[in-house]
Amino acid sequence: MDNTQHHVAIVSSPGMGHLIPVLVLGNRLATHHNIKTTILAITTTSSSSEIDFFKNEKKTIEIIPIPSVDISHLIDSTTKVFTQIRLLVREALPRIRSGIASMKHRPNALIVDIFGTQLLPLGEEFNIPKYVFHTSTAWLVALFIYQQVLDQEIEGEYVDLKQPLEIPGCKALQPDDVVDPMMDRSDQQYHEYLKLTMEYTCSDGILINTWEDLEGGTIKALRSNEKLQSVLKAPLSIYPIGPLRRTIEITEHDEVIQWLDKQNYESILFVSFGSGGVLSSQQMIELAWGLELSQQKFVWVVRPPSDGDADSAYLNSNENHSHGTFKYLPEGFLTRTKDMGLVVPMWAKQAKILSHSSVGGFMSHCGWNSTIESLTNGIPMIAWPLHAEQKMNATMLTEELGVAIRPAVLPTKKLVKREEIQGMVRILMDTKEGKSIREKAKKLKVRAENALSEGGSSYNSMCELVKDIRTK
Repeated sequence: MDNTQHHVAIVSSPGMGHLIPVLVLGNRLATHHNIKTTILAITTTSSSSEIDFFKNEKKTIEIIPIPSVDISHLIDSTTKVFTQIRLLVREALPRIRSGIASMKHRPNALIVDIFGTQLLPLGEEFNIPKYVFHTSTAWLVALFIYQQVLDQEIEGEYVDLKQPLEIPGCKALQPDDVVDPMMDRSDQQYHEYLKLTMEYTCSDGILINTWEDLEGGTIKALRSNEKLQSVLKAPLSIYPIGPLRRTIEITEHDEVIQWLDKQNYESILFVSFGSGGVLSSQQMIELAWGLELSQQKFVWVVRPPSDGDADSAYLNSNENHSHGTFKYLPEGFLTRTKDMGLVVPMWAKQAKILSHSSVGGFMSHCGWNSTIESLTNGIPMIAWPLHAEQKMNATMLTEELGVAIRPAVLPTKKLVKREEIQGMVRILMDTKEGKSIREKAKKLKVRAENALSEGGSSYNSMCELVKDIRTK
């Protein structure tokens, strides 16, 4: 093999949920495979401080922030976040092209993340192989690939269907679980979504943050199912390279870790809905009462409520972390729960918290980054999907893997009352059923470690990717 150091450019679309897995991928390529890695991070006005933070932390890779692009003339108050991100990436294309063209060591390959598929033609332009880094499940990749067939074959709204959507070789998709952009076919985001799914098939390969032992049947279908293959313009290489997650930095103990150090083994429920997840005012009150009534100990990362769309805070999720006064919580809640819970404003060191021995459960929005961090620590979940593909993730976690429980009705459809929340928390944290779920989660942790270890399926898959980059 040629020992000359190869160079890969990776583009991250806006938002911490996209930047974090791209940084992890870049670091793995650099530290484990001797690949020079440059990340071009498309920023928003609210994410630049986070990029500076990561830039200071990560010494093995170079990060080039792509300045925020003004898209105010292209959107209005009804424009969905999915469309906004697509527009931000599209408008950033000239700056991405310029950034790559000005590199002294031109990249040997281009990798774009899930929203960066509009940039794949740059691979042709610079005559280098081009890949998509899919930061969610293989099941979602299968849906993306088959979406153009569903678009042609199905009339009306997907959410009104009485039967599940069949995806060849994969678990069928219930109408209630369709991704947000599929919910209204007349909305601009559906048309942007359809374009994105078609762009996926224009890459030379797809890197997926999953592993063979987790989604073996789906990965097999992506590689060999005839119906799925018939949609592709050319054969696609599939690289399951996960679970990629943030490493735990050794830092001085903060208030949360110090509090966790004093708690019993696996006694704490961690409650967090991601960098962009927010609840309605009424749901926030019900959740607070549910936690209090459960009498189980908890750490709750609280963001101010929003009564708009569930994803409305995503692009503005990284503002300064204000301590606030928590006036939106029930009166007296902080006083009554001061010995059983810790309420943390805005942000916490999630990866560090989930790896702590006193944490025994995770109430989560089921974003794939958070799901990966939970599974790789053997932590069972209460699935609380809010937007994007999180409903699909929640279904996989509960019905296929058996490592989570969830409300009877989706939180996006109906208010989850305090009594149900209290019951779910107690089941997970204090019953035989919860213990069984926890055991399944711990087994998944071991299988995840095996996949990434030398000779494991994901390790070998990453080696195949690097080999392809070096030889193309």
